[in-house]
Amino acid sequence: MSTFKDKVIIVTGASSGIGAGAAVHLASLGGLLVIVGRNVEKLKETAAKIVTVGGAPALELQADMTKEPEVEAIVTATLAKYGRIDVLINNAGILETGSIENTSLEQFDRLMNTNVRSLYQLTMLATPELIKTKGNIVNVSSVCGLRAFPGVLAYNISKAAVDQFTACVALELASKGVRVNAVNPGVIVTEIHKRGGMDEETYAKFLEHCKVTHALGRPGDVQEVAAAIAFLASDAASFSTGVSLPVDGGRHAMCPR
Repeated sequence: MSTFKDKVIIVTGASSGIGAGAAVHLASLGGLLVIVGRNVEKLKETAAKIVTVGGAPALELQADMTKEPEVEAIVTATLAKYGRIDVLINNAGILETGSIENTSLEQFDRLMNTNVRSLYQLTMLATPELIKTKGNIVNVSSVCGLRAFPGVLAYNISKAAVDQFTACVALELASKGVRVNAVNPGVIVTEIHKRGGMDEETYAKFLEHCKVTHALGRPGDVQEVAAAIAFLASDAASFSTGVSLPVDGGRHAMCPR
């Protein structure tokens, strides 16, 4: 794995889960991290872990990704401190359950605004800086962007949009030396499902069911996704763009039988 020494890396949704894991991992590889999240206390925990692994102290930014001025402030603050952006990890997102029979327009808008619109805005703002550095973008999508699953309709739509966004922007920026890729995790052990409404008992059964729904017979670990993100963001993936990379224990390849 090539180093990220002195590379300025923005990670959204860095207060927990995949975002926190990716931020700590990239810092351990030499990156200068800008970590963004809504929960200040959790963001401080990520910042402390970055220092623990030998990383440079991170720039901590509290932001609600659905508020345009706060998204703009991410780029402004990053440039004020570092003067450049080398890597953008668009990870911030939410998960909620619901079908076409019971997903309200309010819920649909909440998911699309958080998972797609905010990603669009931040990428748009960061693109001029990434062109200057010939940097790259990694979007955190989901196996739900690649395959259909009932009961998480608006979430699935949002992640399919992220995959299309990834491919389109990859083609638009390729001639300018900017690569754009995505990772598509399967079930990863984080807090996202509980925040989406699962109680402890339901979540335990959900993880047990992963033995059947994932070819490798288990849910994934945050570090496994963080490693994939680091690969795509690194020079080791210099000839890869427009990729949606499943990190899902084979779930994307499975069919019911």
